[in-house]
Amino acid sequence: MKEYRVIQPKKLGFRHRYANFEDILNQHAREGWRVVDISQSWTYVVFERDKNR
Repeated sequence: MKEYRVIQPKKLGFRHRYANFEDILNQHAREGWRVVDISQSWTYVVFERDKNR
């Protein structure tokens, strides 16, 4: 069974936007989450992982 998480990255900033977005993705990857979808305008990111891990 899978579980899903949808986040809305808000505090990306203007100057270091890509680095901050990368940090968010890496943080969730360390917790076992896998990216399923990223909206084109980065307004939301959908992650999934196995619920019984």
